Amino acid sequence: MIFSALSPLLRIPALSGMTQQALLKMDAETAHGATITALRLGLAPEQSHADSPELRTRLCGMELNNPIGMAAGFDKNAEVPRQLAQMGFGMVEIGTVTPRPQSGNPKPRLFRLPSAQGVINRMGFNNEGHDAVFARLRGLRVPAALGVNIGANKDSEDFVADYVLGVQKFADLADYLTANISSPNTPGLRNLQSDEALRRLLGELLAARAKAKTRVPVFLKIAPDLDEAALDVIAKGVLATDLDGLIISNTTTARDTVAGLDNADEAGGLSGKPLFERSTQKLAQMRQRVGDLPIIGVGGIHSPQSALAKFEAGANAIQLYSALVFGGLDLLDTIKRGLVAAVRTHGKTNIDQLVGSQTADWAAGKARP
Repeated sequence: MIFSALSPLLRIPALSGMTQQALLKMDAETAHGATITALRLGLAPEQSHADSPELRTRLCGMELNNPIGMAAGFDKNAEVPRQLAQMGFGMVEIGTVTPRPQSGNPKPRLFRLPSAQGVINRMGFNNEGHDAVFARLRGLRVPAALGVNIGANKDSEDFVADYVLGVQKFADLADYLTANISSPNTPGLRNLQSDEALRRLLGELLAARAKAKTRVPVFLKIAPDLDEAALDVIAKGVLATDLDGLIISNTTTARDTVAGLDNADEAGGLSGKPLFERSTQKLAQMRQRVGDLPIIGVGGIHSPQSALAKFEAGANAIQLYSALVFGGLDLLDTIKRGLVAAVRTHGKTNIDQLVGSQTADWAAGKARP
């Protein structure tokens, strides 16, 4: 997905003439361009204080000031990872990046659902390709964990080979890599979540990682639309390898939570608040299957309570995205403060101690934030 829908989060004095309402009325991708430009010019605020010790987290060997990341899809071409880190994100995941540049699907391809705090996109991995992104990242210091989300070109004859190229290109630059096999906007991509295809993908991905100079952590990003039998297949495949973790989840093709709303029938993946319960239940169900394997929870986080629920369901870290269009940039700090308060209220010293405390209830569909 692209961050164009989220441009209103930038309540920057230098952009005072471009009010939130004006940005919401602007074409989504035009607004996105304005947002990236503002960030690139240094117009966004920087975090002025250190994160609370309750939020310090260790994830796959990475030391995070806080376990809250910017999800992939915002900074597709690695134009502003440093600026995002300076805002206060503990992780910044750029991409999805494909070996060759591609323009993505025809416009319009991004739609807001304001009353539901949701977004539908069918972007189609629009990005400038490996070489352009590599050039931007080479030598860049980012004061947060830098993730590179890798994907396959739509017209590729071999999707797996494209992911291998992504590992080979970015293994020595990134703090972690994410293999995105769950976008609904590249035909056939989600087939890589099936048994035989997944085994081949993981085998070749991790073989390529083994040849790199450094052992970069590799995550697999999966869909929220998998049934429990499919979760079993993925868990079995993952646990048979040395994959470092999972990201749960990508967008959903389901529309039950937004039926009847304007734009709800648009093709693509639904994100934002309407995705929260579906993605959180899948997270908990997968936590039950993979034991202590690290999981990054993403999908529908829109408040401190929903952020806490991801941890309680079994996430070790979380990522934000669509909710920022409705909550503004202040949402990041609000969530941090809420998590710190929750840790203290529970008599704990770190957010890690709340991970998985309600996994069973979330997996059974009994929990609510």
